Amino acid sequence: MATAKLKQHLHSHHGPHRLFRTNSSNLSEHPINEAERQKERDFICCYECNTGSLSASEISAPPSSKEVGTACKNLRVGDFDLLKTIGTVIRLKQIEHIKNERNTLAAVAGHPFITTMITSFSDKDCLYMLVRKPTIGLITLDYCPGGEVFTYLRRATRFDEETARFYVAEMVLILEFLHEHQNIAYRDMKPENMLIDGDGHLKLVDFGFAKKLVHRETYTLCGTPEYLAPEVIRNTGKRNKFLGVSASPFLSSHGVAVDWWSLGILLFEFLVGQPPFWDNQPIKIYEKIVEGKIKYPSGLSADAKDIIGALCTVDPAQRLGNISQGKLQGAATVKAHPFFKSIDWDALYSRKMKGPIIPKVRSPTDSSNFTDYDAPSSQCSAYTKDMQHKYDHEFKDF
Repeated sequence: MATAKLKQHLHSHHGPHRLFRTNSSNLSEHPINEAERQKERDFICCYECNTGSLSASEISAPPSSKEVGTACKNLRVGDFDLLKTIGTVIRLKQIEHIKNERNTLAAVAGHPFITTMITSFSDKDCLYMLVRKPTIGLITLDYCPGGEVFTYLRRATRFDEETARFYVAEMVLILEFLHEHQNIAYRDMKPENMLIDGDGHLKLVDFGFAKKLVHRETYTLCGTPEYLAPEVIRNTGKRNKFLGVSASPFLSSHGVAVDWWSLGILLFEFLVGQPPFWDNQPIKIYEKIVEGKIKYPSGLSADAKDIIGALCTVDPAQRLGNISQGKLQGAATVKAHPFFKSIDWDALYSRKMKGPIIPKVRSPTDSSNFTDYDAPSSQCSAYTKDMQHKYDHEFKDF
């Protein structure tokens, strides 16, 4: 992953727009069409003038009618200046992961608390996803100047309740959109996947484990051990390995309720400084999760303990966020909990206030809040014709 900016570029003055297609013309195939390439560069630069987030209905519009998040066929990496490497990607068995990432980011582009993929493109060697950073043109791959929430949490040991409430509330809005507008389970919640932007708001990243639930359920085991929901641990016939007991001959499915469990774990870690279920041995972690008994330290408010317990309920059918309460269903039941009584949900979605953590940033391209990495090596294994024949179809959407 690297920060980059579009090379010097001038484009005509224009008014605000909502980044939806105005015609049905298709971008041409190779070789590069210079006129279309110029249009793609104009679009990326013009995107910076769109200061507001899209509504849930606009984000959920069919891809054919939404320009943001679609692939560009004429851009090349030479159109950008590399500024700094801010992360590396493991390349082993990542095809499905990167396809999930790209397709999910395209589906949710425009949400205020999810990194917005403006477009994607590819060349014969690499895949590129471009995401927005205000004021400097373009930043590639999940860049926010504040770095990871994990870093701030470790520095502070724990967050005060107001800080924890703010960021968990933004996660509630993210899950509400993913679950109820996209039928997507995120499945990898942890402080390392939450970045802080220049105004102190969240940007959720890393959607490689996100899953579109066609039948509202999935069977895949994935996620960080401390954040796994009990039904995930019981899943896929893995109980022999995890719990030392016989596996059921029937697979146990799971749905979006896993994210509400993880949200409770996240809130506990924010307030206490570590997850509620922890051990040096992963199997002990799984055993504690399945048992589901949380020990609360002194100092947590009654509302905080109540919502953590309601979210971290072993039975997903009884879990807050996955139940109905009167006329309220899903995320609405979480938003109505007394823990969030001070939250103005509409104002929060509209980013009408700054977050409790404002990162110290010396310039728009400051990357000091990220770990230093060596620049990507220019030497890589050749992408042969046989590999092209085998894999090119996997990345036709880039």
